[in-house]
Amino acid sequence: MSEERFGEFVLVRRHEQGHVAELVLDRPKAMNAVSTEMARSIAGACAALGEDRDVRVVVLTSSHERAFCVGADLKERNSFSDAELVRQRPVARGAYTGVLELPVPTVAAVHGFALGGGFELALACDVIVADRTAVVGLPEVSVGVIPGGGGTQLLPRRVGAARAAELIFSARRVEAVEAGELGLVDQVVEEGRDRESALELAARIAGNSPVGLRAAKRALRLGQGLDLRAGLEVEDAAWRAVAFSGDRAEGVAAFNEKRRPQWPGE
Repeated sequence: MSEERFGEFVLVRRHEQGHVAELVLDRPKAMNAVSTEMARSIAGACAALGEDRDVRVVVLTSSHERAFCVGADLKERNSFSDAELVRQRPVARGAYTGVLELPVPTVAAVHGFALGGGFELALACDVIVADRTAVVGLPEVSVGVIPGGGGTQLLPRRVGAARAAELIFSARRVEAVEAGELGLVDQVVEEGRDRESALELAARIAGNSPVGLRAAKRALRLGQGLDLRAGLEVEDAAWRAVAFSGDRAEGVAAFNEKRRPQWPGE
């Protein structure tokens, strides 16, 4: 396993044998509150991971024992003038967009508090694994703003418009078991097992065709919100992109020969 730092507060671990990378939020003294510097680092790490063809799955994790991420750094925000806040906005958006637009499957490993922008980072992932200590929510209206890291768009896609409205308008915090029941997270595991479980899931995913994984994610994301006919056209385009790939040829050969595939990744 290799490690690479992106600034002071973000760490990338690459598990070379399994084609899995961890994007680690590493600002423990602030419970991973996302400052301007940290937002830039998240975006930079995502850009590097997106270009790394050896990475098939990214797991978003936290180094803090009691929190995944408590959201934006409000102490920093309170020091901004209006003009500084406007200038900072694209930097903040870049962090959430960076995670959302990763071209490979992403799994969030959540424990403790995942609030505001912290929960939005998890929502930007394809799958959320949470342990029983997790507490999630979008409390932004309680401090006079709105979820601005994708929450108003991603949460309805996950749980439906009415349920998303109730959660956003009430600003309430939701504990792990209820979060699982409502679909705010996808798996609820025993305390302390969120990272382990997320890495196990990532390893299973990473055993599949890298070409197929990227194409399937693209079809899933581009098809959201489209009518059925348009969505099927998106799917067809993705199918055509992989149908004549080396991965497809290897997958069929491995199936017929009853062996594990050795994906060429092209």
